[in-house]
Amino acid sequence: MSTLTQDRAPQVGAQALPLNGIDVSQPALFRDDTVGALFARLRREDPVHYCADSEYGPYWSVTRYKDIMEVEVNHGVFSSDIWSGGITIRDTPKEHRRPSFISMDPPLHDDQRKTVSPIVAPGNLADMEAVIRERTCSVLDSLPRNETFNWVEKVSIELTTRMLATLFDFPFEDRRLLTYWSDVATVDLKSGGPIDTEEKRSAELAKCLEYFTRLWNERVNVPPRNDLVSMLAHSPATRNMSPVEFLGNTMLLIIGGNDTTRNSMSGGLHGLLANPAEFAKLRANPGLIPNMVPEIIRWTTPLAHMRRTAVSDYTLGGKAIRKGDKVVMWYLSGNRDEAAIEQADRFIIDRARPRQHISFGFGIHRCVGNRLAELQLKILWEEMLPRFPVIELAGEPVRTFSNFVHGFTHLPVRIPG
Repeated sequence: MSTLTQDRAPQVGAQALPLNGIDVSQPALFRDDTVGALFARLRREDPVHYCADSEYGPYWSVTRYKDIMEVEVNHGVFSSDIWSGGITIRDTPKEHRRPSFISMDPPLHDDQRKTVSPIVAPGNLADMEAVIRERTCSVLDSLPRNETFNWVEKVSIELTTRMLATLFDFPFEDRRLLTYWSDVATVDLKSGGPIDTEEKRSAELAKCLEYFTRLWNERVNVPPRNDLVSMLAHSPATRNMSPVEFLGNTMLLIIGGNDTTRNSMSGGLHGLLANPAEFAKLRANPGLIPNMVPEIIRWTTPLAHMRRTAVSDYTLGGKAIRKGDKVVMWYLSGNRDEAAIEQADRFIIDRARPRQHISFGFGIHRCVGNRLAELQLKILWEEMLPRFPVIELAGEPVRTFSNFVHGFTHLPVRIPG
C-alpha cells in the first residue's frame, strides 16, 4: 500500500478502499477507534485477507471467530516461537528478542507455563481475595470528588500495579517501575511514548533485568516461596534460564498482569458510561456483576491481536497459507463476529453466554491469569457500585496508539460528591 493510502485510511470510509488496499495494522486506526468498520468488511468479504504491503511487511489477517480458533488450536502448523517470528505483528530484530513461554511451542512452552500456573490456582485466588478487596477499597476511597481526574492513572494502573507487586513480592515502594517496564516493552515506537528505538527499549529493559536478578539471587538461596520470582528460581524447568530468557518470562508476566486487567478496568467503565441503559441495569441489579465481567473483557479486548508464523503450507478459509507466512489473529474482530456471538457489536451486561470470547486466547496459550483478571474486575465493581451513585465522563477519552495493546491512556471522569 502506498504511503498516501496508509495516511488516508483512517479517514476514508471502509467501503471506499479496494480490498487489496486494506491494511488494518495501522496503529492510528486503533487510536481513532475506526478499525471496526474495516474489520466488519473483512469478515463479510475476505475473512482471511492478505495484505501485501504494510509497515510490518506482508501478513494475513484472520478476522472471523471460527478461523481464529482454527489457528489457535493448530500449533503444529502455526508457530508462536520467537525465532520463527513470535506473537506480535511487529518483527523484533534478532538481537533484541526476549524468549518467553508464550513465544515458545511445546514441549518447552508447557514445562515453563506449569512453573508459574500455581500462583493462580483456585486456592491461591481465594487467599488473595481479601488483599485485593482491601487495596481496591483503599484506592477507591482516595479518589477526589467534584473534580476531573484520569481514571486510567488513579484506578486502573494503581490497582493492577499493586496486584503485580503482590504476585512478584516486589518492593511496594518501587511498584510503578512495573507499569513503566510494561509500557516500555509494548509501546509503539512512533507513539511518542517513553522510548522511540529498539536500542532504547533494550537499554531500559536491561534495568528491569538487573532489578529482577537481584530478587532472583535473594530467593534462589532460601526455601521456595509463593511468588513468581521464587517459582521461576526453584523450578527445574526455569532455574537454568539464560538472562535474556529470564527477562522474557518476567516481561511476559508483567505485561500479562498489567495490560489485560488495566485496560479492562478502564474499558469497562467507558462501556457503561457509553451505554447508560446497561449502567442503569447494573445499578438496579448488582447481582449481574459476575456476568458483566467477562462481557467487559470481550467488549474491551485488551490485546487486539496475536501473531503466528506458518511452519508448513496450510489452507485456511479457502486461502493458501505458505510456509513462513505471517498470520495475525485479530481478537478484536473475532469478538465482534456476529456469526459466533449474537449482537456482537452491543455491550450487554446480562448476555446469555458472556464467556464466549477470545480475549484470553484459546488452546495451549490461553491466558494463565484469566481467573485472576476476572476476580479483580469483580471486586472492583462490587466496591464501586455502593460508593459512587454517579460517575460522569468529563472529557474525550484518549485511546492507546497501538495495534497490540487495546485500551485507554486517558479516561477523564468526575465523581459528584
